[in-house]
Amino acid sequence: MITFWQQENGKVIKQDKENINSAINTWIDARSVTREDIRILEEEYQIEQEDILDILDQDELSRVEKKDNYILIIMRIPIFIADNDISYFTIPVGIIVMEKKLITICWTDCEVLRDFSTNRVKSLSLNDFPATVIRILSRSDTVFLRYLKEINRRASTIQQELERSVKNNELLQLLNLQKSLEYFETSLKGNQMLLEKLTRTRVLPLDEEDKDWLEDVNIDNHQAIEMADTYSNILSGMTDAFASIISNNLNIVMKRLTSISLIMMVPTFIASFFGMNVPLPFEHSNWTGVTIIGLLCLITAIVTNYLLSDRRMGGSDTFSSKKKQKRFHLRKNRKDSLK
Repeated sequence: MITFWQQENGKVIKQDKENINSAINTWIDARSVTREDIRILEEEYQIEQEDILDILDQDELSRVEKKDNYILIIMRIPIFIADNDISYFTIPVGIIVMEKKLITICWTDCEVLRDFSTNRVKSLSLNDFPATVIRILSRSDTVFLRYLKEINRRASTIQQELERSVKNNELLQLLNLQKSLEYFETSLKGNQMLLEKLTRTRVLPLDEEDKDWLEDVNIDNHQAIEMADTYSNILSGMTDAFASIISNNLNIVMKRLTSISLIMMVPTFIASFFGMNVPLPFEHSNWTGVTIIGLLCLITAIVTNYLLSDRRMGGSDTFSSKKKQKRFHLRKNRKDSLK
């Protein structure tokens, strides 16, 4: 869908195509692009079809090019979709700068462009297109930083759940968050190359104020790259640690099952032996055999529970901790007496 925006009294206002004032600059916003929108952009605004297809390619990298009648800038911005398995990822956005028109193209809706259309961005002026482009870059870095903090908080929440119960679902969530961080880091590095090219070249005419603002955006982008790299390393170590915990828990369960199998071999052997043509003990007694067998089963259950329970380890730990506390108090009393 294509919408048209012009600025009045410092605010961006949506306009109908018939009511556009051709004397002032216009922002043409194409989001959730359809085939009809592609035709309009190609025929009415003379945008090359190859450039439009590059912008709509989800894997397109950041770059800037100077065409015959416009300047093409492709950058990657963050996006959040809660229903996806990977909720945080990045998409390309195309910015086309003409003489009186600034065209943005995106294959879906995004928070960065939505902030501009709802007047959430301060000091925005459509009269200066280079400054507007830098504002979009700056807003993208701001959203990147906010999403990185949200990913870190979600990872901390999943970690707390894993400490109580290690499950595959939580590990899959950690892996998806790690993929999001990889996407963010790759896109931020691509945007960094775009910022460096805008700084070195004169493809986009910038005044001194725009250059200072672009330097600030460059610093924010570096900060986002470092945060993404740090969070990615932490998340990778956390995933490996919990994978080791799952493997260790599996070993403990297998040890217990092996112990139970060994214990069950004894009554199985006895039952198999007396299943042959062998006379059974207590065969002609009334309740004596039942009582003795019941006592043997009870003793076996108690011994098995004792061998398989973790209380012995807990008790020994408690006993050792008490001994350590006692030694600590004795040392403290000796120091106090020496003083």
